[in-house]
Amino acid sequence: MASQSTNLWVLLGLGLAGVLLISRKLKQTIKEDFGAFIKKFQLLPPPQPAPPKAPHPLTSLTFAISDLFNIEGHVSTFGHPEWERTHESASSTAPTVSALVEGGATCVGTTVVDDLAYGISGVNKHYGTPTNPAVPARVPGGSSSGAAVAVAANLVDFSLGIDTVGGVRIPAGFCGILGFRPSYGAVSHLGIIPVSTSLDTVGWFAKDPNILRRVGHILIQAPFVIQRNPRQIIIADDCFQYLNVPLDRSSQLVINATEKIFGKQVLKHINLEDYLSSKVPSLKESPSQKTNGQLKASSLKSLANIMQFLRRHEFGLSHDEWMNIVKPNLHAAVSAQLHEKLEESDVEIEKIKNVRSEMRAAINTLLKDEGILVIPTVADPPPKLGGKEIVSEDYQSRALSLLSIASLSGCCQVTIPLGFYEKHHVSVSLIARHGGDRFLLDTLQTMYTALQEQVDVAAKSKSSKKVVSKEESAEIAKEKGNQAYKDKQWQKAIGFYTEAIKLSGNNATYYSNRAQAFLELGSYVPAEVDCTKAISLDKKNVKAYFRRGTAREMLGYYKEAIDDYKYALVLEPTNKRAASAAERLRKLFQ
Repeated sequence: MASQSTNLWVLLGLGLAGVLLISRKLKQTIKEDFGAFIKKFQLLPPPQPAPPKAPHPLTSLTFAISDLFNIEGHVSTFGHPEWERTHESASSTAPTVSALVEGGATCVGTTVVDDLAYGISGVNKHYGTPTNPAVPARVPGGSSSGAAVAVAANLVDFSLGIDTVGGVRIPAGFCGILGFRPSYGAVSHLGIIPVSTSLDTVGWFAKDPNILRRVGHILIQAPFVIQRNPRQIIIADDCFQYLNVPLDRSSQLVINATEKIFGKQVLKHINLEDYLSSKVPSLKESPSQKTNGQLKASSLKSLANIMQFLRRHEFGLSHDEWMNIVKPNLHAAVSAQLHEKLEESDVEIEKIKNVRSEMRAAINTLLKDEGILVIPTVADPPPKLGGKEIVSEDYQSRALSLLSIASLSGCCQVTIPLGFYEKHHVSVSLIARHGGDRFLLDTLQTMYTALQEQVDVAAKSKSSKKVVSKEESAEIAKEKGNQAYKDKQWQKAIGFYTEAIKLSGNNATYYSNRAQAFLELGSYVPAEVDCTKAISLDKKNVKAYFRRGTAREMLGYYKEAIDDYKYALVLEPTNKRAASAAERLRKLFQ
């Protein structure tokens, strides 16, 4: 009996040890604070004023700050141990942090940022990558990853981050919370470590739009104005074409909410690429925008290149001396990127300044005092942890193209979650003119509930719809595109054809039809690209050859255009339009 009792205790002991080991491993995988914090401490607000005075506006709220704000007596890490090792404790606290504490909120600690706050993934090999609470297998987004995770995990009511090229907007989108980038210069930069002095903004996260707004009223030193509704909600249709989410789960939700609150009359659709190409002439002369002497096709990609150029240039101006001292201890990839040789002549910098001035004027002209621009926050879902997708040139280009709009114009932007699609968060962004911060926060407050209702409707609709194949759905989208084309709603037609392509990407007709809509808008480069894709899928697609010939003719590629018209005639000898076009060009150039 004693032996059996001993064995039983041994087995119980081994079982308990196993449970402890498993729980310890789980804790290592997902920490109690989701890996969001670097240091925990408390900055307590002053005592409440005696009645009848009103209590502090942020009473009972807690917040965290990204670890690049000065806190008296603390050394910021800036996402890298070498920075912490080579810098002294701050002698004072950043004014933004002090203002929030004075406003009644309690600061509870500092949070993880990307290595030198320079990335967009939220990954930090030195202090650990914060865990995205909604999708732990995917990155949280950066650079202010810890601040976003702290809010998403309900560890704090709101948090502060830095948005240079998307440092608040990306993690807000990836973690499914609200993120606000204010107008450039609207919030003090004092007491923060600079990344790019002409792009940096102090942004903030929250789950509740009311809290986001209350924090904004403390931080934004703008005169009080009576709340007003937007006169126009402008949908950037071309930007949504590159989103890997169906329109009925993104822009259509905004359209439905807008119609419910403000009516159809306030809605407007725009091709933002074309608008910016016409309103920002300095883009054609800016550095890094030309390939073999020709302007790159996308104005947004050009803006993304300029934004990256500025960030590297200004990071170097602020930190080059420190970088040279600690270079041997920096991560090789970061060091190589930051030390990349750039053309930094006064002429090139002046061209960039012209682009920024024209961008701000263009967006302000488009939106005026009471307009809102609607774009996707990011084009792609958050990549998996450990994957290389987020560092790929294509991924970065798509993300930064959208983010460059507010960064370079200096306008304010808010990221709004729209629920889940295929197990990851979806978001959309609203942009107001430079200086329209209060108006944007008020508009968010007005629209938020209706937007979330539309998210619920879409989710229920998806579960109740009968299942149809992707091919059937693609055909339905194509027919909607055909009808929109007949109604001369070119941009709307492009949206439906894009939807069809997303559902069934190997159908030449979808590309050819979209090319024709692009031609109607005068967008000849994407028309040529679509026709080339259609021809690669169907070598006998007469319409694709003719449409590519038209696009090439308008682009000045006359020899190639003649070849396309002639090939269309080989396939269809009775095609009078192809014969006429080929003969016209032959007479001009032979």
